[in-house]
This record gives sequence, structure tokens and C-alpha cells, in this order.
Amino acid sequence: MFVAINYISCQESYKSRFEELFSTRAGAIDTMPGFQHMYVLKPNDQQSEYLIVSHWESEDNFKAWTSSEAFIQGHKRGFQDIEEAVKNGQEPPMKSSFKTYEILTR
Repeated sequence: MFVAINYISCQESYKSRFEELFSTRAGAIDTMPGFQHMYVLKPNDQQSEYLIVSHWESEDNFKAWTSSEAFIQGHKRGFQDIEEAVKNGQEPPMKSSFKTYEILTR
């Protein structure tokens, strides 16, 4: 089994929008081969990052997701928010970084 964690930091003013994006998500990931389940974790303090933890059958399945049209469509609204901010000379409202892991024990 394979796990990908997306660490998302949001500007304070964008946090409610970010949460809205996930609560109204397209669900494109749910139909991807090898996808098992996902958690979206909200930090308990103001300084921490949101964590999106997705479980996959394999790293190849995860990579196929991140390079798919479904991935682009599933993230379209967030990408548009970032593009709009940059176009207006502002900092992006959110930033993310992926880390991946293999599960050793269960």
C-alpha cells in the first residue's frame, strides 16, 4: 500500500474557501484505479497545515492520478484562485507540497 500526503498552507483569509472547495469537491479521485480512501485533516491551531492523506494500491496508481485529466479538473477551482492572485500581483492564497510513503505496518 502507498500513501501520499499533501501539506497545504493557506492564508488566513483563504481557509474558509479552501474548506468549501473540499466540501464540494468533484470526487474525481474516487473513481481512479488503485484509489482506496482519503482524509482531509484540518489543523487544531492557526499555524499548522491542512493535510490531505490519500491511500493507494501503488505508487504507479498515485502517479497516474496526478498526471490525469481528472486531477486537473478536480483541482481546477483552486488552480484558478491561485492564478487569479498571481495575475493581480498577490501571493498565492495557498501552497502545497506532496510527500509520499510506503506503509510498513498496519
